This record gives sequence, C-alpha cells and structure tokens, in this order.
Amino acid sequence: MTDPASLGTAGPLAEASHDLVAGPAATTDGPERPRSLAADAWHDLRRRPLFLLSVGLIAVLLVLAAVPQLFTSVDPSAGDLARSRQAPSAQAWFGYDLLGRDVFARTIHGTRVSIIVGVLATTLTVLIGGSMGLLAGFYGGWIDGMLSRFADVFFGLPFVLGAIVILSTFRESVGAGPVGITALVVLTMSALSWPVTMRIMRSAAIAARNQDYVRAARGLGASAPRVVWRHMLPNCLAPVLVYATIALGAFIGTEATLSFLGIGLRDPVVSWGVMISEARDYLRVAPFLLLFPAAFLAVTVLAFVMLGDAVREAFDPKGR
Repeated sequence: MTDPASLGTAGPLAEASHDLVAGPAATTDGPERPRSLAADAWHDLRRRPLFLLSVGLIAVLLVLAAVPQLFTSVDPSAGDLARSRQAPSAQAWFGYDLLGRDVFARTIHGTRVSIIVGVLATTLTVLIGGSMGLLAGFYGGWIDGMLSRFADVFFGLPFVLGAIVILSTFRESVGAGPVGITALVVLTMSALSWPVTMRIMRSAAIAARNQDYVRAARGLGASAPRVVWRHMLPNCLAPVLVYATIALGAFIGTEATLSFLGIGLRDPVVSWGVMISEARDYLRVAPFLLLFPAAFLAVTVLAFVMLGDAVREAFDPKGR
C-alpha cells in the first residue's frame, strides 16, 4: 500500500483540508462582531437622506445661534422711527419693523433664544419625566401607583390653560429681565409636558426589568441604584431620545405660540415668537414682518420633526 505520508500536499483532498484549517479562524481580521443597537441605528441613519437633510438644516441653525455676528453686524435692538415698516431692500434684506429695527438682524439673533428655550425645556422635561418613569417602572407597586396618579393630574391639565394661569400669575414676579422671562417660560413648558416622557420611560422600564440581564444583576447582589443606572437606563433611553428630538421642535413652536398670545417671551427678548406677535397687527400693510420669522420657525420645527422621524425609524427594528 502507498504510505499516506508520501502524498504530501499535492492532492486535492490535502488542499481542501488546508483551506479548512486556514479558513476564518486563520484570518487576521476574524469574524465580524455584531453591532449594538446604537451602532446599528447609526449605520442605518447615515444612509437616510431625510436624516442628512435635517442634520444639515440643524447645523446651519446652530451656527446662526452660536455666532450671529458672522451673518449680520447690525444691532437687533437699534431702531429708527424714520424707517418704520420699510419694505425689504439692499440695505435691509428683510425690511424694517414698526420701530425701525432691522428684521434680518432680529431674525438671525432670534435663532439663539428660540433654540435655547427649546433645548432647555426639552432637557428639563426629559430629566423630570425620565427619572420618575424609571423609578415607577423599576419598583412598581405603590411607588408606581403614586407617581402615575401624580402624572395623570398634570396630564389632564390643558396645556394652554395651564400656561396662561402659571405665566399670568408669576409674570410680574420675575421682572422684565430677559433671564427671568425666559426661565419662567422654560419652567412652565416643562412643568406641563413631563408626564409624556414619564409614560414613555415607565413603559420601557417595565419591559426592561423583566429581562434576563436585570434578573442576573439582581441575583448577583447588585444594588437597586446600580441596576437602574448601569443596566436599565442605557436600554430605556432609545424611545425617550426619539421623543426628545421631536419635542425639541415642538417646544420651539410652543414658545412662539405663547409669545403670540402675549403671555410668553416679550421685549427686550428677541425671538421669533416675539417678532410674530409684534407683526400680527400689520399683516395686511407689511406682511414681510410676519413672513420671515415665521419661515425660520417653520423650517426649524420641520427639521427637528424630520430628525425625530429618522431616529425613530432607525431605532425600530420592525420598521426596516
């Protein structure tokens, strides 16, 4: 018989055996590791035109808010009654308002206040509602019942009516300073909006507390704060972040609504809502006073809504 050792590696069977040995285990890169939910969502978002468009618009708005001096050197509060309600021209692209102030400069500078109000209101709403929802979903029992009933009280309040009551009551106590006025509007919107975040986080926490990784952490003796902070919170953030993205644009529109009603921001604060409120009585004779701040407001809200829709679809595996 022929000695198998004398065949060497010349035959097809030996080559196949060599390929099996030097297959995936012998490659330098190794098998591709599975992506996490966040990495998978980011991989999907980068290929969505809706996400790229919304991010581009938001980036431009953030630059306007951060450095308005790059786009205009005119003082937004400087007025000249001789230029009152003059139409757009080469000297003033958006025209002049009732007090002779440059509408373009006020629109650019108003971006900062409107975005700051939206960001602060969203952050405070997520912190309050998210914390209460996480505690209610994790502990359950009487804690869940008490926090849920407390949230139902606020959830049952009509937003506009509640805002009118709060802002009318504390309007004079904060004075006429821009910081006090802005803080009051932010606190009012957050106080009336946090129950939505609380319900979203509570639902996510109830689903997460029954998962194996939470049971394993508690079985190994991990304390309740550690389980909540290290294990449950990272897995409950996705739906809250989606809501926060959409709510940010909604809060910017809400600020404009409250200012239009005369109970929100007011002079000396420069915001799109204040400009729209000042222009409502001159819509027929000077429509440009309303057109430009309203257009910036609509584009901003639309950008954040599109971003929220793209993020929601990326974090939802069923929608792919």
